[in-house]
Amino acid sequence: MFENLQDKLEGAFQNLKGQGKLTELNIASTVKDIRRALVEADVNYKIAKEFTDTIKDKALGQNVLTAVSPGQLMIKIVSDELTQLMGGTASEINIKGNPAVVLISGLQGSGKTTFSGKLAHFVKTKLNKTPLLVACDVYRPAAVDQLKVLGEQLGVEVYTEIENKNPVEIAQNAIAYAKQKGQNVVIVDTAGRLAVDEEMMTEIYNVKQAIQPQETLFVVDSMTGQDAVNTAKAFNERINFDGVVLTKLDGDTRGGAAISIKYTVNKPIKFVSRGEKLIDTLDIFYPERMSQRILGMGDIVSFVEKAQEQFDEKEAQRLQKKIAKNQFDFEDFLQQINQIRKMGNIKDLLGMIPGVGKAVKDIDIDDNAFKKIEAMIFSMTIVERRNPDLLNGKRRERIAKGSGSTIQEVNAFVKQFDQMKVMMKRMQSMGMGKR
Repeated sequence: MFENLQDKLEGAFQNLKGQGKLTELNIASTVKDIRRALVEADVNYKIAKEFTDTIKDKALGQNVLTAVSPGQLMIKIVSDELTQLMGGTASEINIKGNPAVVLISGLQGSGKTTFSGKLAHFVKTKLNKTPLLVACDVYRPAAVDQLKVLGEQLGVEVYTEIENKNPVEIAQNAIAYAKQKGQNVVIVDTAGRLAVDEEMMTEIYNVKQAIQPQETLFVVDSMTGQDAVNTAKAFNERINFDGVVLTKLDGDTRGGAAISIKYTVNKPIKFVSRGEKLIDTLDIFYPERMSQRILGMGDIVSFVEKAQEQFDEKEAQRLQKKIAKNQFDFEDFLQQINQIRKMGNIKDLLGMIPGVGKAVKDIDIDDNAFKKIEAMIFSMTIVERRNPDLLNGKRRERIAKGSGSTIQEVNAFVKQFDQMKVMMKRMQSMGMGKR
């Protein structure tokens, strides 16, 4: 995510390496490179210039403390301004109402329907609401079918009227149905087009006027850069939406949309979405955290939050006792793998750790890397899983055959497992277990 922009900005800060203080000359050189990096990331030139002029004004006259280098000070200034440019603080979704109605808008292919499913899962699991998904795309049958499939996967009801081609009536009927059934959040997925046109705008305007939603969200493909910003502007002028959703953030995203869309339409980015998976791929947008990630500083707060979501205090205490007694086994290890997997994409997780993202950016980290290890553990008997010391040569040979591995791979895994146990035991004895 934003890897090219990260590299270019890092190059800009190199101008200050070895400098003892910020001067008009080195500030001008750095600011010029930052502006070029932003324009190459598809940020509008006017926005990039205004942004870098502000940075220049803030940097001039700054006293560099002994403990802080000019480069570090400049990164801090850029981070603060980037945070403000993207909205300053997180903005919550408004789901007050009985039911609360959320209208989803955007172009075809932007990820509206997938986002609708993700939002339904979010309000159901994180906000303890009972959502109803509404299929109001009367032109694309596949959109209705897609929403039905998503609803089945999530355990969320989907309201459809196959024969009705009037989206206004469908949306109104769905709200009445939700009231009758006690569903308190109605998410209306509307039709998209390949480009902005009058017919599309009139339709989405009519739907909004008829149902008066508490929240209208504009979904935009973050890979389309400045085009996404222009489309957002056209939609906002017509339907005055409440917030933006950036999708496909795991793709080849240059960063232009994320950086400049708030400035252009003066509406907050509320959510960011990655990939097609419905669970654990939708996040609230935090401008400060995104700014830090763009500058290659990681996002340790989001990393910790994801870990806490999977954290089980009783399980942690149980494991702590087993580690203290050197009884950590393969079943415990399997449980830890499952917890890590629930946190999301491994490479994305590593990218949140300061200093690690850059180190792994060119490494292909397969999310299926754990499958080989799981296959080995599942090829063990219950007794072997709970007693790793039993794994002699014959048992390892059987495990290799059962998991489709070589004996060398099994030996390497067991060796790594033993080394991990030693390290965990050492950390426990140093008093780091509770941490």
